[in-house]
Amino acid sequence: MYDSWLLRVLRRGARVTETAPRPEQLAGAAVPVRLNLRGSLQLRHVDAGSCNGCELEIASIFSPFYDAEQYGIRLVASPRHADAALVTGPVTKNMAGPLRTTIEALGAPAIVIALGDCAKNCGVFAGAYGVEGSVTDVASVQLEIPGCPPAPADIIAALRGLSQT
Repeated sequence: MYDSWLLRVLRRGARVTETAPRPEQLAGAAVPVRLNLRGSLQLRHVDAGSCNGCELEIASIFSPFYDAEQYGIRLVASPRHADAALVTGPVTKNMAGPLRTTIEALGAPAIVIALGDCAKNCGVFAGAYGVEGSVTDVASVQLEIPGCPPAPADIIAALRGLSQT
């Protein structure tokens, strides 16, 4: 009889995914900015020129496995509905203007989050001909989340620290 890969895994009892982070792992991140967002955080994501590694991790934090929405963290389609801009990648010359426009459209105070090493210091794209600079060269950044790409648990911990009073 034909045994599929899934049946073999289920019979052996092997773990097919990583273990979910415990709440105490997510709650302990040190965050330099504390704002009164009443427990929720609406994010407008801006890809300023990334390799899409950070975007995969952003997508995974909203999956059923990590479920960032249980902590009140949501992605919104308009910067006018957002509390913060979540910026990934180095800022390319073509995206410097749209990034500034997006940040201006945020409500006051404008919170800018640089996600990943490329947003923080251009990463492997430093010195490239099409790169304007890091996010801090274009806007005032309130929170940096390091990593290439950052782990989903680290992203959630930093965002939860930002949204909790």
